[in-house]
Amino acid sequence: MFTIGDFARHGRVSVRMLRHYDATGLLRPAHVDPASGYRHYTAAQLARLNRIIALKDLGFTLQQVRDIVDEKVGPEELRGMLRLRRAELETAMTAAAARLVQVEARLRAIESEGHMPTNDVVIKSVPAVRVAELTATAASFEPEDIGPVIGPLYDELFRRLDAAGITPTGPGIAYYEDAAEGGGRISVHAAVQVSASLQDGTFRILDLPSLDEAATIVHRGSMDTVLPTAQALARWIDANAYESTGYPREINLECPENRDDWVTELQTPVTRS
Repeated sequence: MFTIGDFARHGRVSVRMLRHYDATGLLRPAHVDPASGYRHYTAAQLARLNRIIALKDLGFTLQQVRDIVDEKVGPEELRGMLRLRRAELETAMTAAAARLVQVEARLRAIESEGHMPTNDVVIKSVPAVRVAELTATAASFEPEDIGPVIGPLYDELFRRLDAAGITPTGPGIAYYEDAAEGGGRISVHAAVQVSASLQDGTFRILDLPSLDEAATIVHRGSMDTVLPTAQALARWIDANAYESTGYPREINLECPENRDDWVTELQTPVTRS
């Protein structure tokens, strides 16, 4: 038999954890000395310990772990629990990866501070254009709120256009407005240029107004990494005595399968300060 210290070393856990498992009834010692109170464990108990740690690392509660290792949960129910936990972990990993992309974008924005774009920014007028669009609301203008809204919007828009027999005639145009309900919410418009009559139905066809003056810059790469480009444009606007008068439009010039190869023009409406 092993002392609690030896068993903890062999199981790669802490003595404190073993004491907690004992107190909760999850893993009782094989023997407790009645005189000294010292706990002793057998090698066979390592199998139960391994199962406890594995299930705990999967995110199950101690009660769920107890039910599983005590075989109070049937095989089918256990498979269901594991499938659910796998889905939760995959969702968490996706969210963590998205956050990492935004952290890297912030770092690039910090690294680019003090470097003013010169020939990258162009002031131009933008003509009115007819578009088909779908609209939804995002919680904020932060990338983690915009991304999950605009992607599905475009997927659904193209599905509905195909069903209606309408073929896009130009690039996608994403544009944004403060939502009527306030609270920092944003109306997200996923639009694409079309040649069709004005209508409201399963999607809306409208004429997107012209911009008399827009400060424009081209971003190369996924829109998840647009922050340094957008902030470079903002610094140029401020340094050249302009004021922005609205959210930038995003013109999808090239959208190959690999999002890292996307080319997008940002068009921020401006006026002289």
